[in-house]
Amino acid sequence: MKRSRVNAIIVEADAMIRHHGFVLPPFANWTPDELKARRETARHVIDARCGWDITDFGTGRFDEVGLAVFTLRNGRLADLQRGRGMCYAEKLLVLRQGQRCPSHTHFIKAEDIINRGGATLVVELFGSDEQGGFAADRGGTVHRDGIRHDYAPGERLELAPGQSVTLAPGDWHALWTKGGDVLIGEVSTVNDDETDNIFREPVGRFAEIEEDEPPARLLVSDYRTWLA
Repeated sequence: MKRSRVNAIIVEADAMIRHHGFVLPPFANWTPDELKARRETARHVIDARCGWDITDFGTGRFDEVGLAVFTLRNGRLADLQRGRGMCYAEKLLVLRQGQRCPSHTHFIKAEDIINRGGATLVVELFGSDEQGGFAADRGGTVHRDGIRHDYAPGERLELAPGQSVTLAPGDWHALWTKGGDVLIGEVSTVNDDETDNIFREPVGRFAEIEEDEPPARLLVSDYRTWLA
């Protein structure tokens, strides 16, 4: 993805988030220079990889396979492993009409996927085999708005604004929209996007960036190189 496109997507995503009544924390608007200047006091934001994440999953087709993500808060895997401390995370995801988040699951993370506003969110579900791999012939059990729901393989849940589904590790899920754009909330256990995303298709988690102009905001995938 070209950096100029990433910069434009961030502006559009921020506008949609505000339209639905959410205001992002101050670090969402820090320039690269501001984040560099504050990197010692903002160490948790950087280490927890909070911030902007614009991805085409390595496909080069953002308008078809892509997401604009902002990680608001994220705990530490060490806390999760010892069972106390900051064991949670929260994100906002902007999913546009025509886009798809590829089918994937997690080994560690359980998550609530919430339609925070907009059109209808579609969640396609499959179960796992004994090794945790994708199983086209298996369903499973989730909780929809807190109510148990046994899903058939390939079932597509439709979530209106305010509705949610709770997914456990091993629930394979793909996301797209019906009837327009959707602002998605995600509340989960600690989020590790580098190692805890297992995709059904051979895609990547992060976009490859072509630097055709300076970044207006750093992506979480920029932190290691830009803040070294």
